[in-house]
Amino acid sequence: MKKSYLAIDMGASSGRHVVGHFDGKRIELEELYRFENGPVEMNGSLFWDLPGLWKSVQNGLHVAGSKYGSQIASVGVDTWGVDFAFLGRGHELLGNPYCYRDPRTDGAMERAFRIVPREEIFAQTGLQFMDFNSLYQLMVMREKNSPLFDVAQRLLQIPDLFHWLLSGVESNEFTNATTTQCFNPTTRSWAYSLLKKFDIPTNFLPPTTEPGTTLGKLRSALASDSGLIDTHVVLPGTHDTASAVFAVPSASPQGTPDWAYISLGTWALMGIESPKPVVNDVVSKFNFTNEGGVCGTTRILKNICGMWLLQECRRVWNQQGKKNAAGEPLDWEDMNIMTANARPFVTFIDPDDPVFSKPGNMPQIIREYAKRTGQAVPETDGAVLRTIVDSLALKFRRVLAMCEEIGGQSINTIHVVGGGVRNKLLLQATADATGRRVVGGPIEGTGVGNILMQAIGAGDVSGMEEAREIVRNSFDVVTFEPFTSSESAWGEAYERFLTILK
Repeated sequence: MKKSYLAIDMGASSGRHVVGHFDGKRIELEELYRFENGPVEMNGSLFWDLPGLWKSVQNGLHVAGSKYGSQIASVGVDTWGVDFAFLGRGHELLGNPYCYRDPRTDGAMERAFRIVPREEIFAQTGLQFMDFNSLYQLMVMREKNSPLFDVAQRLLQIPDLFHWLLSGVESNEFTNATTTQCFNPTTRSWAYSLLKKFDIPTNFLPPTTEPGTTLGKLRSALASDSGLIDTHVVLPGTHDTASAVFAVPSASPQGTPDWAYISLGTWALMGIESPKPVVNDVVSKFNFTNEGGVCGTTRILKNICGMWLLQECRRVWNQQGKKNAAGEPLDWEDMNIMTANARPFVTFIDPDDPVFSKPGNMPQIIREYAKRTGQAVPETDGAVLRTIVDSLALKFRRVLAMCEEIGGQSINTIHVVGGGVRNKLLLQATADATGRRVVGGPIEGTGVGNILMQAIGAGDVSGMEEAREIVRNSFDVVTFEPFTSSESAWGEAYERFLTILK
């Protein structure tokens, strides 16, 4: 008899309710509901529309309940990391959560290093330095004497917020907690001594909860309203990358760094899987991060600005009223064709330059970057897109070399999971740029990993080895081999790209 699990996979630009039907050997996915997401500007700041997102979550639950009812065994939520909100007395929600792209943390890292040296922060957290990490968001609150510190009784990250809304139970799930730069991956507890040096309270940080934990049933009113009477709330790896990496269809032993992954969405998270944290000078030098994985693993990775660059270009062009040949707004296939028709290796950008991190006229920002760095300015829209794709592929080559140095062995295969798998031109470019086999899929990797952790929590799957076998049984992948004929051209492009990074 099939058993069904519901994954609510929420990204920074959209979310979806995906049900996984599991027969003991294979998972069959069905997308039930999709909704838009994005930050909302209010009074000069960027916030997440939590009430609107919760309404979308409820809408999707109604769809699931009306179609499957008691067949849905459990539900779990995964989202991005770092962002959070507070609960006060009586479980009162204290405001909408800020979006990590809000400018209030600009320059916060440099101020933080005057309080605690960079080396000490890394030694205690093992995390990549990014100015939107929770640590700097909390530090800015302290700098501004935020009144929330006086009344907050619980910090909940975004997926924790939704699990609380679903079940009434407060939890701080482990994998998402590790994205905050407030957590010690070696001791697997909050970095209390570090937070004390920043005068950040810790009373609202209880011990973390492991993925696979059952929080209980849906709130009674929600269960009755949605028709999901017997549905439990089970924690997946609530950080979307933790769930995505869990769904990599590798047959290598758990924690073996002979393959790398890219979770390709708004962000491109590239790294290796390790059986334990690696907090050393090499990881620090490369500004990699140690984030918690499921089943006792650690994700040693680097955040790279990913499909965000393409998403912003599409948003701007559609706002400007640009149309395809059929007179319709530009879709992703239109953009792929534009990219393919443009000449490669003309202009490069560092995708992680801060100028690309905020919403704006991305095509114009890229042209200004090219001019400032003494390169040919991409005049056509296709040339802008080609600049992005070439640069991302070359950035992956640079980060792959770092992964091999950290892991201490050669990497033969790069697994790419997530919505970016649909961009086959980028995956082929990644194979050509790195000289490695690229395996694309599953596309809904995050939802798959979410569902499989729910199945482990229910006792229906034994662990990671069986879970990845189920992935291999269930989903087709697309393999991209590098074209040896283009090796020289990519090598020359890489040398030019490295000068841009400097």
